[in-house]
Amino acid sequence: MNRLLFCCIFVLQAALAGAQGNFELKYKNSLVYAGIDIGSKGVKLSVLEVSKTAKSNNFHVLQESSVNTDFISFTRNSFSATLNGLCQLYSKANNQYHIPADRVFTVISSGVKGQADREGKNAWVQELIDSFRIRISEPARTVPVIDAMQEARLSHLGIVPDARRYTTFLIDIGSGNTKGGYFPNGNTKEFKLFEVNWGTKSVANATDKRCVDDKTIANFNRQLYRVLAGEPNTEIIYAVNASGAYNMSDNIALSGGIVWSVATLMYPELNDNPVVPVTYDELVRFSEKLVAAPAAFSDSALVRSITQPGVDKAAIAREIKNVHQVFDQRALIAGTGLLLKIMRQFEGLNDKKQFFLVKNGQVGWISAYVDQALAK
Repeated sequence: MNRLLFCCIFVLQAALAGAQGNFELKYKNSLVYAGIDIGSKGVKLSVLEVSKTAKSNNFHVLQESSVNTDFISFTRNSFSATLNGLCQLYSKANNQYHIPADRVFTVISSGVKGQADREGKNAWVQELIDSFRIRISEPARTVPVIDAMQEARLSHLGIVPDARRYTTFLIDIGSGNTKGGYFPNGNTKEFKLFEVNWGTKSVANATDKRCVDDKTIANFNRQLYRVLAGEPNTEIIYAVNASGAYNMSDNIALSGGIVWSVATLMYPELNDNPVVPVTYDELVRFSEKLVAAPAAFSDSALVRSITQPGVDKAAIAREIKNVHQVFDQRALIAGTGLLLKIMRQFEGLNDKKQFFLVKNGQVGWISAYVDQALAK
């Protein structure tokens, strides 16, 4: 009898461990969810641990994976690569991490939708969705195609805590565009969208074109100033004024790949902090140092500079290396320049705003989806 009971307990424990994907969980009585985002440049899988409390849900990022496929080039090769990557990441969530299908969310991003709308390629998007459903044998799977308004709203709901819901303006800086917004009337039904057709990659590309034969960092920085003083500046000023966000918002939350990289390099000792406060002047000094002394931001240099006891320097070094794999010096300079240009619009003399760098903003929409699922 005791032997049988022991075996039953062992099987139950193994099943529970398998159901959580054998992750090292942070919370008690939590569940693991996954979100797969089909974006402009590829497919990304984010795995979250979620602990539901009486007041709110707590989220902890467990794992991230991505496959670069360039879907918006809309070629048969990029289509096949995207479908294969999507199925691969879904299988990873379902089979390797043992996350059940009803806790895996799949979404087509606003970047894909926008490009498909402009080029008349919406049939390609629907074909991808249909092919995915057939490949995974889930004909009823929901794969919503979200627009910029929906994506920005979901990100706000997933990133910004409830206590600051109606006093925070969220700005997400992507590779090709920047979007965000806020809730102006004290409810989550009405959302004011902020959108600019410039992102880290598009600013860097425009700057590269102006460099012509002089590819030095000094010239890149000069040309960046000229690029940012042109169309991006005009669009940003118009978008901020049109949104009415300056007068309505006390807190400015910034997210996106460049924000994660800046937060990591500026404050490596805060590697475990998902949100880092920053001032405009601090970012100016960081930007200047990126140009003048880039070696100061290597993983070895930054780790040596950390004097706080008890920090995981190996984990910090890995994160810094990840930043440099994603962004080279020029991309960091361009993205930081765009970030500064946006922040400058909120840097008033008397009405001082609080700026926050959100490092895990890429999982914001998943958090909102989970919130909605748990509320049902």
